[in-house]
Amino acid sequence: MRTPFIAANWKMFKTVHEAVVFVKEFRSMVKDVDDVEIVVAPPFTAVHAVAEAARNTPIGVSGQNLHWEREGAFTGEISGAMLREAGADYVIIGHSERRRLFGETDETVNRRVVAAFANKLTPIVCIGETLEEREANQTADVLDRQIKNGLDAMTGDQVSALVIAYEPVWAIGTGRNATPAQAAEAHAHIRGRLRQWFGGPAADHCHVIYGGSVKPDNISELVVLPDVDGALVGGASLEVRGFFDIVARSRKSTV
Repeated sequence: MRTPFIAANWKMFKTVHEAVVFVKEFRSMVKDVDDVEIVVAPPFTAVHAVAEAARNTPIGVSGQNLHWEREGAFTGEISGAMLREAGADYVIIGHSERRRLFGETDETVNRRVVAAFANKLTPIVCIGETLEEREANQTADVLDRQIKNGLDAMTGDQVSALVIAYEPVWAIGTGRNATPAQAAEAHAHIRGRLRQWFGGPAADHCHVIYGGSVKPDNISELVVLPDVDGALVGGASLEVRGFFDIVARSRKSTV
């Protein structure tokens, strides 16, 4: 049985002060939650302060991206070693906004995944199709390509340890979300490919979570699906009560 996994992607929101205020309030709300893996991904400037505020709590901390090199002349980038030193345990890789706005590819996703593991960071690898690709019945082909190329040369043990976030691009920040049937179909396809390409243990242990306009009022119908292990939450994670409600409604005792 995979533990539900709920991650907050704060994107380019929250100053250091705002992030710490959030975590200090949130940590008291989840202090007794031991049946959900909870992660927050603040902006890079707040990673260290959030990690300090979350120390000895159920809250894990994630970076929102990383470069694959340890150091070098890469203005504006951050390395896995820097994230790890700042207190991160996870890192989001290949978010559709990074792919669409900043030119990331399956190949650079793969290099980042390798770097994450090298620095003892758990990758949260994002995949998903655009509206045009879905309407052209290309969803399965797109997911196959992103899994095959993004996780190229990964071992079954590595795939067991990472998190895959299925995010239909057309549902991110739009208020639209995949129906339970659409989410179930996509997650089952992903799980099947993991089993085929990386083995049964990898498929059984890898968290496959859903992202795309997740809110307190739709999380319950998603996490009851057999292959949906949680959610990557954007806008709805910016407010403490709303994010807590999502965590609470993902607990096995409530679904």
